[in-house]
Amino acid sequence: MEFIFALAKAVITLFIIVDPFGNIPILIGLTKGMAEEDRQKAFRTAIFTGFILLMSFALVGQQIFMLFGISLYSFMIAGGTLLLIISIRILVRGEWEESSTTPESIGVVPIGFPLLVGPGAITTTILNLQASGVIVTTLAVLIVFIVVQVILRLIDPIYRFLGSSGSLVISKLMALLTTAIAIQYIIEGVFWYLGNT
Repeated sequence: MEFIFALAKAVITLFIIVDPFGNIPILIGLTKGMAEEDRQKAFRTAIFTGFILLMSFALVGQQIFMLFGISLYSFMIAGGTLLLIISIRILVRGEWEESSTTPESIGVVPIGFPLLVGPGAITTTILNLQASGVIVTTLAVLIVFIVVQVILRLIDPIYRFLGSSGSLVISKLMALLTTAIAIQYIIEGVFWYLGNT
C-alpha cells in the first residue's frame, strides 16, 4: 500500500510539472505547417528524448552536476533562458520557424527539452528518486510518458477543431505564459545566487 501511495504521488507530481495539456497550444504552434506524419514523428522523438533525459538525470543527474560544478539553480537559469528565447520567437513570428528544421530536431529541442522536460521536471524526478527510490521513480516516469504519448496522438483532431486562426491565438497566449514561466525560472536562480554570495 505504501508503494502504491508513493507511486501515485510521484506520478501526479511529475504529470503536473510536465503539463502536456498546457503545452498543447504551444506544440500546435511549433508544428504548424507540418504534415500529420511529420508532426507525430516529432512527438515520438520528443517522448523518447524526454524519457531518456529524465531517466538519465534521475540516475546520474546529481553526479553530472557535481562533475561539472553546476548547481541546480544554474540549470534553472539556462533552461529558463532557452525557454524565454523560444517563447519570444513564437510571440514575434507566430510559430517556431526554422528553415532547416526536421521533425527529429524540433522533437528534441524545443519540444523534448525544455517544454516537456525542463528544470522543473528534472528537479522533481531527482527529488522522487531521493524520496521513493529507483523503482518508483522509473515507473513514475514511464507512466507519465505513456499518458503524454496518448495526449500527443490526439493533437491532430484538436488542431483541426481549432483551425489555423484559433491555433495562432492560443499559441501566442500560451507563449506569453511560457515567457512568464521562463522569467520565473531565471529569477529564482538569480535570487538564490544573490542570497548566497
